[in-house]
Amino acid sequence: MTTVASTADGAGVPLSFRGPASLRIVAGFGFWLFLLSDIILFAALFAAYAVLSTETAGGPAGRDLFDLHRVFLETACLLLSSVTCGFGSLAIQEQSYGSTYLWLLVTLLLGLAFLIFEASEFAGFVAAGAGPSRSAFLSAFFTLVGTHGLHVALGLCWLLIMLLQLWTFGFDDKARRRLFCFGLFWHALDIVWVGVFTIVYLGART
Repeated sequence: MTTVASTADGAGVPLSFRGPASLRIVAGFGFWLFLLSDIILFAALFAAYAVLSTETAGGPAGRDLFDLHRVFLETACLLLSSVTCGFGSLAIQEQSYGSTYLWLLVTLLLGLAFLIFEASEFAGFVAAGAGPSRSAFLSAFFTLVGTHGLHVALGLCWLLIMLLQLWTFGFDDKARRRLFCFGLFWHALDIVWVGVFTIVYLGART
């Protein structure tokens, strides 16, 4: 009968789990399932929006409400945050505290800027009488875009907690694995936003 070696280091972490490649495997198994469930959620919201996007109940449609200049700024902030998050991931592999904090703090600030733009947009719609209860179209819009915004807000809270943990515990295996998971989550949100930008905002102009 074949036996499997269970050699561990002083911290009790199996040696076979150590290193960037192994961290990807360990982090990926459960976390990809979480990301898959999120993708299914957003797919359902996109489908609902596609069905309800023309149901304005005599109220304003997307082309009457959306300011593409503002949306371009939102999109630029979020896509740039994905780039800085990638640089942060490289800095984590090199275990460079200065570079890691620099790139992840820039990611945090860009994510906050995105949320500020989005909150301002929502507040403007509500002030103009175009709240989520105005029509099925607006209900679907607020639900889809708001759910994405909620994910961004939760991601920023996660990132802030991870920066504090990194400051306290350094580049241990848990911190590196969790930061790698955060990177997967953040890039997935960018992909979803590309869909929102294309289907919701640009689609309203066609």
